[in-house]
Amino acid sequence: MIKSVLIFNQLGKPRLLKFYTQLDTHTQQQILRSIHAQISKRPDTLCNFVENTQSLDNSNTRIIYRHYATLYFVFVTDLSESELGILDLIQVFVESLDRVFENVCELDLIFHFDEVHYVLSEVVSAGMVVETNLQEITRAVDEAKRCVKPEQESSRLNIGALRRGFV
Repeated sequence: MIKSVLIFNQLGKPRLLKFYTQLDTHTQQQILRSIHAQISKRPDTLCNFVENTQSLDNSNTRIIYRHYATLYFVFVTDLSESELGILDLIQVFVESLDRVFENVCELDLIFHFDEVHYVLSEVVSAGMVVETNLQEITRAVDEAKRCVKPEQESSRLNIGALRRGFV
C-alpha cells in the first residue's frame, strides 16, 4: 500500500503532500524534512529506494523516489509494494503531468496544484494504484477540464451581469 506521495524541490520546499493515513501537520512536516535530508544527500549513482528508515514511525516502510530536474517525486510504501512497480508508477505520474501541462515544470505544480491533485487521484486512490494507462488518465483530466470551463464562464457572465445591473 502507498502511504504517502511527496513532491518537493532540492531545497525541501513541498510542492505536493498527500498522505493516505491520518497524520497531524507537525508529523507530516517532520516526515518531509527527514525524507528530504535522507534523499538529497544521496548520490545519483545509488538506487532509488531506501528501506527501514528512521524517519517514519513504522519500521516496515520503504521510500521510493525519482529525481527529475529540480524536483523529487517520492512514494512512501509498505514492504508489500514492488520497488520497480512504484518506479514505473512514478514515471507514469510524471508523464501524465507532462501531457496535462505540456512540458511540466515546478511552477505548474505551484500554480495549478488542484490539477496536480486531480492527476494524482486518477493514478492513486486511498493508497492503491487505480490507473496506469496514460491515455485514460489524460482523457479523464481533459473531461474534467471541459466540465469546469463552462461553469467558470457562466460564473464570469453572472458577475458581469451583476456589474452591469449596478452601473
